[in-house]
Amino acid sequence: MEALNQKSIERAVSQKALQMGSSFPCQICVVGLLCGVCLTSLFLAALTSFGSFEFAGISFSSTGFSTRNSTSDFLNDVTSTDCEFKLKETERRVDLNQSEMKTDDEKITLLYSAWDAILTGSANVESEFLKRFGLNRSSVPNAPHLENCRLSARVNKRLDTRIKNESFPPWTSWKGLLDTYPVSAANEQLRHFRHHTMSEGTYPPWITGSDEENYPLTRKVQRDIWIHQHPSNCRDPNVRFLVADWERLPGLGIGAQIAGMCGILAIAIKEKRVLVTNYYNRADHDGCKGSSRASWSCYFFPETSQECRDRAFELMADKEAWRKGIIKGKDNYKSKEIWAGQTPRVWGDPWTYLQPTTEINGSLIAYHRKMDRRWWRAQAVRYLMRFRTEYMCGLLNIAHHAAFGKEAAKMVLMSLPRDWPKEATNNPKSDMEEFVWASHKPWIPRPLLSMHVRMGDKACEMKVVEFEGYMRLADRIRKHFPHLNNVWLSTEMQEVIDKSKLYSNWNLYYTNVKRQVGNMSMATYEASLGRETSTNYPLVNFLMAAEADFFIGALGSTWCYLIDGMRNTGGKVMAGYLSVNKDRFW
Repeated sequence: MEALNQKSIERAVSQKALQMGSSFPCQICVVGLLCGVCLTSLFLAALTSFGSFEFAGISFSSTGFSTRNSTSDFLNDVTSTDCEFKLKETERRVDLNQSEMKTDDEKITLLYSAWDAILTGSANVESEFLKRFGLNRSSVPNAPHLENCRLSARVNKRLDTRIKNESFPPWTSWKGLLDTYPVSAANEQLRHFRHHTMSEGTYPPWITGSDEENYPLTRKVQRDIWIHQHPSNCRDPNVRFLVADWERLPGLGIGAQIAGMCGILAIAIKEKRVLVTNYYNRADHDGCKGSSRASWSCYFFPETSQECRDRAFELMADKEAWRKGIIKGKDNYKSKEIWAGQTPRVWGDPWTYLQPTTEINGSLIAYHRKMDRRWWRAQAVRYLMRFRTEYMCGLLNIAHHAAFGKEAAKMVLMSLPRDWPKEATNNPKSDMEEFVWASHKPWIPRPLLSMHVRMGDKACEMKVVEFEGYMRLADRIRKHFPHLNNVWLSTEMQEVIDKSKLYSNWNLYYTNVKRQVGNMSMATYEASLGRETSTNYPLVNFLMAAEADFFIGALGSTWCYLIDGMRNTGGKVMAGYLSVNKDRFW
């Protein structure tokens, strides 16, 4: 009986032990024990590989254990197999992730290259590239950082041309292509409103931001300049002209040429003449095709209509027209009248209540010397650059793609199917995309700080500041706007580019051109680049600076002076302008 009871107890205990052994907590404990043994084995192996290791007075030698019993053999076999399995599994996952990352990088490069082929190549080059990689045009998504230059030029041409029997171009309260939407065109009420706005003259579409974000009267001034430069009948005997070449004096930079033309436009407005610009030496290169060669219209829309240009050039051959003063040239005016003449008083004196947002040494400038000239040049340069041509738009696209293309490709790929380009969506454009979103500006990483570092031979005109001084101002801006990380760097000095690589906490972008080394003069440097490059890349930098969220420059630089004017008529007044020097402020 006792033996039977004893066996019953043993059986019960065995069953209980079996239940406990199969329970989840017990399994966790066993797994934990095995993992602990595994880690201990690896730790000891690591220690023995270093000969001896002493920790807290305890010495571990590299001799190890020479004998093992069956239990220890079993545990070591299990833990060794388990650790090897987990190690291989980890390696497999790492390799898989690296493979996926590599695939993503390859996709980014492929998309970037596809955009590049479409942007810079001919139709044959584009077709060959797409075919080589098994792509078709519809499988390549739109590039958010690139502008449809052909469409933009067509829209801007429409906005710069007076509609027949109307007083103004189709300047309405709508932007872009919205007023061409078929339903809007068929709606009688909307058509009446459109006619009314064009008859009365709304403000021109090239001004962005509110009145408070621009220099005083900017919207009205821009509209009035356009009206002045676009008479309804250019052959009216009362229409008089002023024809002028761009300055070509030795040593004058591109900024000085623009400033000079601003002075000539002021004379034309005061004398009620239509300004017609003629030979522009910086556009006299192979990049400017056809009639735009050697003309401002290679880069920006012409200052007046083609009808007025044709009429002015006809009158240039008429001696009687010169005698009567119907037409005049730049030679009819003294240099002082062009460079330091009186600002047009057509709009009163709005500069008297202009508060500059320029800072030097931590303090705002209360008043600029020659404030009237500063206000006028800002208005003139804004008008002269109101619309970019398809060629200028293309130059900006190339710069955008080189600087931001990889980032844009990475963003776009996140919204595409995982198997792109094998799996690609080909959805037709919606009305929203075609009539509304098409007018949005190309993507750039924002907020963006533009920085123009002027050094070299400029030291003879102003106090030059090393690159470190500019970056200290950049750090000041970032203290107030901590999300600022991107800088568009404009400079002619290789020394500045080299130093910029030390600032790894900033994303610095710049055009890829040869730069000055040493104290080479600007004229010599531009000659080494050639006329086309020495004109194209500064204009790209100028427009990038005008679009940036913040700007750092030097008040002593004419180029910075014009950039500031362009920004103050482009909705950037409240962004401010931080200057590294106080020399020559106007």
